[in-house]
Amino acid sequence: MPFVPETAFGIWFLRTHTWEHHVLRVAINDLKRLIGTPLPEAPVIVDVGCGQGISFRLLADAFQPRRIVGIDYHKPSLALAAQAGSRIATETELLHGDCAALQLPDASADIVFCHQTFHHLVEQERALAEFRRVLKPGGVLLFAESTEAYIKSWVIRLLFRHPMHVQKSADGYLEMIRQGGFTFGANNVSLPYLWWSRAKDFGLFERLGLHRPQPGKRRETLVNVAARKGSKVNPAVHR
Repeated sequence: MPFVPETAFGIWFLRTHTWEHHVLRVAINDLKRLIGTPLPEAPVIVDVGCGQGISFRLLADAFQPRRIVGIDYHKPSLALAAQAGSRIATETELLHGDCAALQLPDASADIVFCHQTFHHLVEQERALAEFRRVLKPGGVLLFAESTEAYIKSWVIRLLFRHPMHVQKSADGYLEMIRQGGFTFGANNVSLPYLWWSRAKDFGLFERLGLHRPQPGKRRETLVNVAARKGSKVNPAVHR
């Protein structure tokens, strides 16, 4: 399997107001801020793991793209994504396929949007190489992901399904992206500490004043990065 399929609860959750407004919208706004340099006018966006297409309207509002290409392996979700695409003015194209083998030409996208998809993928290095391949020179990977601290928490294990052996820390994901031939600086990275991402207590102890986690001393639960396609790193140099 190229990915671990979501539970019925997870598929339902991806249709909720909480997902759209407290997770997806917040991430897109943060990623747009992290880019830091101008994007091409009317970019082509590839939404890898687009699911039910809830992101399409938000991406269209944020970036005014010429076209959005949505890719997902779950056919029932793609059927809903087709409906979502029909409700926006931006041209949309949907592809059924594996993120580790994108059916797209080289250098055909200005932006690859990967939101809460990577932790479902088994072949993560191959998928990242595919993201880089389909991006134009200087194209942007908008990557928003939950870390292993969140994915391995008890409530997420109970309600969702993931390939546990590939989960990474925030630093682990950033290093993978860097080694995959992308460039970014500290100003292109954020480590949100949102209430919903702290599955141990959902931020309750902090709201009650019983716990005050400090940056640099806490286990990060989310990582967002806007990374540019750069030169491929030769692993031999780093041995």
